[in-house]
Amino acid sequence: MDFEIIDFHTHPFLTKEDFICKHKDIIQLDADDTLELFKKFGISKICGSVVYVGNDKYENNLEKIRDNNRKALELRDYYKGFYIPGFHVHPHYVEESIEEIRRMNKEGVNLIGELVPYIDGWDDYGSDELSLILDEAGKYNMIVDFHTMPLGFEGIEKMVKNHPDVIFVAAHPGEYNTLMNHIEIGKKYENYYIDLSGSGLNRFATLRRLIDSLGVDRLLFGTDFPACSPSMFIGGVLFDNLVSDSEKEKIFSLNAKKLLNL
Repeated sequence: MDFEIIDFHTHPFLTKEDFICKHKDIIQLDADDTLELFKKFGISKICGSVVYVGNDKYENNLEKIRDNNRKALELRDYYKGFYIPGFHVHPHYVEESIEEIRRMNKEGVNLIGELVPYIDGWDDYGSDELSLILDEAGKYNMIVDFHTMPLGFEGIEKMVKNHPDVIFVAAHPGEYNTLMNHIEIGKKYENYYIDLSGSGLNRFATLRRLIDSLGVDRLLFGTDFPACSPSMFIGGVLFDNLVSDSEKEKIFSLNAKKLLNL
């Protein structure tokens, strides 16, 4: 069976300079190369935020996230429908983040993240400052994709519980203990989804555990490209003998289509 694939978790880039793969001495890609690569994998659409690892070319983190958000919109226009942009907010800049939410809403963008606190200088999902930002996100039916590790789940659960009108997508199933924390929160809150990028999916029966615990409808396919190889994650779902074809179809694209109103 052929499946349409929507990659919910990527970090696209315009130029080879912004390519964050650790093996740039072996391969270098730009925006056109990326599009060609994804099409070879059968991926029809990608989502996610532009990230920059480090602060060496920015005066502060606000300047960095604004530049990343600018690049995301530029990539959206460049890719002409292939890319659904995610954008950044920052709890150290509440008013400015609310302005970004309003601006992005006018641009027709309703996806925040992936948020990656450890590269942007913050570390608490349960903070009052972030809560104010998420109050605004809820007004516009925003979806928030967020990096979980190495942050604790206490702040994550507080964030999810206090904003039932926001859809949260936790990136990376993780190893067993992390996976079980995801499942515990997911059982409590129906606005808690999981994208399958990053670590965890390589562990045998992880996907079956997630489906049996939370149902298949809250699982989203993702790769975390270019940090990770799409082939690993496509194979991890496609060749999983514990998962039915109908479940694979939902994971690969149908769930994302429903969530993103595609």
